[in-house]
Amino acid sequence: MRTILTASPSQMGCWVAKHAASDLRQAISANGTANIVVATGASQFEVLGHLVREPDIDWSKVTGFHLDEYVGLSSDHGASFCGYLKERFVDHVDLASFHYLRGDVDPEITIRETGELVKSSRIDLALVGIGENGHLAFNDPPADFKTEDPYLVVELDEPCRLQQVGEGWFESLDSVPTHAISMSVHQILKAAKIYCSVPDKRKAEAVRATLEGPITSEVPASILREHPNSTLVIDKAAASRISDVGKNQLEHGE
Repeated sequence: MRTILTASPSQMGCWVAKHAASDLRQAISANGTANIVVATGASQFEVLGHLVREPDIDWSKVTGFHLDEYVGLSSDHGASFCGYLKERFVDHVDLASFHYLRGDVDPEITIRETGELVKSSRIDLALVGIGENGHLAFNDPPADFKTEDPYLVVELDEPCRLQQVGEGWFESLDSVPTHAISMSVHQILKAAKIYCSVPDKRKAEAVRATLEGPITSEVPASILREHPNSTLVIDKAAASRISDVGKNQLEHGE
């Protein structure tokens, strides 16, 4: 796994967007279409903000897939990832289609229908982040590394739910849903390329564990080190807990 150090969240987002755009253009050139998995949350603000402004992408040949969503939340809720993606991504580009994970319908129906679509699709690119607890999508520790189901209903642990309060998505822990639909770890790793964007000092320990600890379901994001074409892109704050040896191995993004 490559690790790119950038000076700020904005520079992080610009670097990821530039490389993701290049990958989309190449996939369209090679295959006529491209498929992208898109994450949400604070880590993706700058990524998506820059990506929708990238030139020369024929978005009409791009299909998007949704990474995760809270169970029981309608798209008009302020914390809904469906609403987030519509506002920050889908409404800005003329996609062939985007497959939302609806939180306000039976999750088993969503898992079955969207799961069949993503399982039968070539995924060229996944944009993801990691949580303060090291989660990948909503696969909290200990994550299921074995299931081949493309989507799962998962129970959210307390550190994950507290992160959502800390980021301002919910007013209190009690208001955060206890379950979510999440793309599985196995399905995420099927993407040809993965860009994992992680800003903020709050995630510095998760970044350190992802890079320097064992590959373990207790740090779900650590599995990215086994992917042949994954890139972790961090800002200086998120890099603050990495050892001196580890910092010497970082590439600097511009």
